[in-house]
Amino acid sequence: MPTAMPTLGEPPKSSPLPGVIISALVAGLVGGGIYWWKTAPAREAAAQAVQAPAAPVAVAPGAEMAAAVAPAAALPGVAPAGNAQAVLTPPAAAPALASDAPAGVKSFEIQIHGALEQAIVGQVGKSVGPALTQVVNRALVWWVSVPGDLRKNDTLWVAYEERPNQEPLVHAVRLVSGKAAKTFEAYRYKANGDMFSRLYEPNGQELEERLVDAPLDTYEQVTSLLRDGRRHKGVDFKTPIGTPVKATFDGVIARKTWNFRGNGNSLEVVESGGKGRHALFLHLSEVPGSVQPGQRVKRGQVIARSGNTGHSFAPHLHYQLMSASGAVLDPFDSHPTERVTLAQTELLHFDQEMKKLAAMAGSGQLAGAGR
Repeated sequence: MPTAMPTLGEPPKSSPLPGVIISALVAGLVGGGIYWWKTAPAREAAAQAVQAPAAPVAVAPGAEMAAAVAPAAALPGVAPAGNAQAVLTPPAAAPALASDAPAGVKSFEIQIHGALEQAIVGQVGKSVGPALTQVVNRALVWWVSVPGDLRKNDTLWVAYEERPNQEPLVHAVRLVSGKAAKTFEAYRYKANGDMFSRLYEPNGQELEERLVDAPLDTYEQVTSLLRDGRRHKGVDFKTPIGTPVKATFDGVIARKTWNFRGNGNSLEVVESGGKGRHALFLHLSEVPGSVQPGQRVKRGQVIARSGNTGHSFAPHLHYQLMSASGAVLDPFDSHPTERVTLAQTELLHFDQEMKKLAAMAGSGQLAGAGR
C-alpha cells in the first residue's frame, strides 16, 4: 500500500536521517583513534630513519664535480626546497630570434692576426672560405689596401649566404680598422628599379665607385681592380651575357678578335684627339660584323655585347686601359668617377634592411645615426 503524501497544513513527519549521521560520526572517530594508536610505533621508527645519515654511495671519478656544478632540475618560478632565502621569480623569457634576418644568411666575426683567408677559412671551412675571402676582399678594397692596410687585432664582421654553383653573396661587411682609426661598413640593398642589389654604406652611398664613361650601363659588381693585389691589368665587371658594351671615348677600332684562346671575342679602340689611350674589351659574346678595324666610333656608342669567351670562367667584361706608350692605366684614376646615392624615397627601406642585417652582429650599435 503506497505511503500517503502529507496534505497542506499537516505537520511533516520526523525523519530518521539525523540519527543515522550522528551514529556514523561516532563510529568514524572511534575507528580513527584505534588506527592512530596501533600505527604510532611505525611512525616513530620512520622519523628516526630520516634523521639518521644516509649510507655512502660509490661515485664514479669526476661525477662529484659534475654533481657539484649541475643544479637540480626545478619547475620555473618554484623555489628550491630547504632554501629559505630563495626569491620566487617568473621564468626568464626565451632569447629573441633574428627572425627578420634574410633566410639562409650566416655571419661571423674575427680578429685579424695573420692571413685574412686563413682566418675566414677557420670560421666557415675550406669549402667556402677561399671563395668568400675573394668576395670580402672586393668590398674591403674600396676602403683600405688589402692586405697592406690590415693590422693585427682589426675586427671583421661578415654576413654572407652560400649559393649552389655560385660564389658566396656578401650581405654585409664591417671592418674596424686600426690604421684608419675608424669603422667601415656596408649593407646589401636592392633599390627600386635596379636590376641588381648592391652594397651601400650607412649614409645610403654606394660602396663602389662608378666610371662616368663606363663601358656598361648596368652590371652586378666590379670583381677585379688594379689595386686589389691580384696583378690584374684590367677591371672586370660581372654582368650577364649579352649586356651592351659601349665605347668609353671617341676613337678608332684598331683590332678585332685577336688571340681568341685568351681574349675570346675582343675589340681594341684607340682614342682620338691626341691622347692616344687604348681601350681593350675582352671576352665578348659577339662583335657585330659591321664593326671593323679602321671604323670610327663615338663615346657611348654600342660596339659589342658582353660574354664569356676565351680564358674566362664566368660571364663578365674585362675592360683594360693603356697609355699611348703601352703602360697599363687604372680606369678609376684615368676616367672621371662618381658614387651613386640612394634616393630619399629609398632611405627608409634601406634603413630597415640595414638594421635587420646589423642585428645579426649583436653589437647594438647601428650605423647611420650620422646621416
